[in-house]
Amino acid sequence: MKVSVLVAVYNAGPYLRKCLDSLVNQTHRDIQIICVDDASTDDSWQLLEEYAAKDERIVLLRQSENRGQAEARNRGLQVAEGEYITMLDSDDWFSPDAIESACRMAREEGNACDCVLFDLCYHDDSTGSEWGYAYRTEARHWTGEEAFRLSLDWSIHGLYMVRREIHLRHPYDTGSRLYSDDNTTRLHYLDSRSVARCEGVYFYRQHAASMTHTISPLRFLYLDANYTMKQTLVCLGVADEIISQYEQHRWLNLVGLCVFYWTNRRAFTSGQQCEICQKLLHFHSTIEAWRLPDSAVRKFGYWPLSSFPRLFLFQTRVYTALRRFFYRLSGKELPEA
Repeated sequence: MKVSVLVAVYNAGPYLRKCLDSLVNQTHRDIQIICVDDASTDDSWQLLEEYAAKDERIVLLRQSENRGQAEARNRGLQVAEGEYITMLDSDDWFSPDAIESACRMAREEGNACDCVLFDLCYHDDSTGSEWGYAYRTEARHWTGEEAFRLSLDWSIHGLYMVRREIHLRHPYDTGSRLYSDDNTTRLHYLDSRSVARCEGVYFYRQHAASMTHTISPLRFLYLDANYTMKQTLVCLGVADEIISQYEQHRWLNLVGLCVFYWTNRRAFTSGQQCEICQKLLHFHSTIEAWRLPDSAVRKFGYWPLSSFPRLFLFQTRVYTALRRFFYRLSGKELPEA
């Protein structure tokens, strides 16, 4: 069973050797390692050439300008030959048996197994500590629709090996540089007949400066990725129940980002505040409130107020203030929105 591995590389010099070593030393030897340099300005390209000269399984591609991870991976996808395809970020690495374990699981599950999740281990770059992913399900096998639903609140993660035909039908979403991976993952799950989890480990390096953990206007690009995904689901003609469940997901993300904004608004310039509020209001106008279950809208702070978008925004401001007050009163640490 041949497996193609997509590695998008951009200024990954300090980490690239560990990533590539983990690939060339895989116990499953029938792999194609496709490295796409996204116009790096450090020594990444020289390192890639060094490894390619020693291992004929490595295919090198180079972008003339930086286009982002999704476009780099999609270029690699065009030359992928494997029956299954996976990806590895250039600062992460696999356990030696990761791909072998995934292939073994795919064979044991039979022809219907279209997607295999790796086990996931976080690695803290500053302390060296490691910990496993907090799965919210004890199952290790799911239908594609079950995996899609579990991915909405990340009861399962999005690092996996998927059948090539599915990946070609759903390439990486280029709509958002930061968050479109989520869309691709969910489409792959939804299009799979069955999804399983193996014991091979994907080691995910945690950076303190990760954009998804910092206070930045770019956090609100998540709304754009959510909107694109909703439109894609509609175009694919998926079951109405699935669209409604995704609408609830969009709604909870909107409220969560409103809380994030009101909690951290002083970190933004006045111009950024205006742009963020406009984005929140626009996204609010796209919500089909009639799809939302009572459990998602009956609590103060979550009332849709569809006809009064600015009142909705004010409601989330009051909700945020009350939330902070009661957490301080109880002496508990306020969780991130």
